[in-house]
Amino acid sequence: MSEQNPEIRKGLAGVVVDTTAISSVNPETNSLLYRGYPVQELAARCSFEEVAYLLWHGELPGDDDLEAFEALERGQRDLAPNVRRAIDDIPTTAHPMDVLRTAVSVIGADDADSEFGALADPFAVVYPKALRLLAQLPAIVAYDQRRRHGLPYVAPRDDLDYSSNFLHMTFGEVPDAVVVDAFRVSLVLYAEHSFNASTFTARVIASTLSDVYSAVTGAIGALKGPLHGGANEAVMVAFEEIGSADKAEAWLDDALASKRKIMGFGHRVYKNGDSRVPTMRASLETLVEHYDRPDVLDLYTALEQAMETRKGIKPNLDYPSGPAYNLMGFDTQTFTPLFAAARVSGWTAHIIEQLSSNALIRPLSQYNGPAERHLA
Repeated sequence: MSEQNPEIRKGLAGVVVDTTAISSVNPETNSLLYRGYPVQELAARCSFEEVAYLLWHGELPGDDDLEAFEALERGQRDLAPNVRRAIDDIPTTAHPMDVLRTAVSVIGADDADSEFGALADPFAVVYPKALRLLAQLPAIVAYDQRRRHGLPYVAPRDDLDYSSNFLHMTFGEVPDAVVVDAFRVSLVLYAEHSFNASTFTARVIASTLSDVYSAVTGAIGALKGPLHGGANEAVMVAFEEIGSADKAEAWLDDALASKRKIMGFGHRVYKNGDSRVPTMRASLETLVEHYDRPDVLDLYTALEQAMETRKGIKPNLDYPSGPAYNLMGFDTQTFTPLFAAARVSGWTAHIIEQLSSNALIRPLSQYNGPAERHLA
């Protein structure tokens, strides 16, 4: 390898561009860790608010810390009238991720102190904005789904935890505890995942000293792609195409013969299966029992087993989360905005970390176009 013939890593595969203290995957246990804690333990024992606090502060909150944090978050849940008007002006033919991206831009435009400034203390600059976005993304996602069904905006409640309020704003009531808990688990599992495409996008934008809202808007754009966040939507589309468990193998054979990418399977980081899947599958099973929909789990298992047999590829988190969100009552196109509402905690933690030791992210490329030439 030389300067004239550098090693090209397409997609930056295998390239280590920086350090992070936010999350990692332990290769020995295959566990995703948030600040050192296995995510399956956090999903079993912590609220989503506790996990967001952990990602931002580095440690889990004490009782007083959590009470203060919850008070700040709950006090900012409602959308300003101009944000709701901006949502209303977007046609319902637009993807909900387009709505989310636009609404975040409007929230940013309302912030008179949106610029990073001197950045003597990146946490102090970013944290209030991160908390504002965490508080308001559920209102955006919920209202957008409701308006597509001709339903009015539901105001947030400050007596409910994050997960319960999110579901209340979407469906007009708080569902049974088993549903709330499955939703909480999904948010915890989706909150963070190191230098994935959307997080890296946020860090690139932050490295230019742009602003939090631009970085998050860019991350939303990256997450929209079906090779990243949009995979959970694609899983449900596949389930709808297949119809029932007895048709899964034939559908998969046809899809593979047509060289279709089977969404919800495989992961660049995990080589022995996504460590988050067993936790989310357990939550899916509770929903299947709650709603008396064994056909959903039958189809899930049939396609999973067929994929394992034919390709030796295991599912990722998007595979169980798609049917889980469907059973809860979310529209398929709302699945990726749900992912974003959770992941904004991780994105903004990375923005803080990037700015704490910033270097402009500016990789090189190997030119392979025409040699120098001149106009005749």
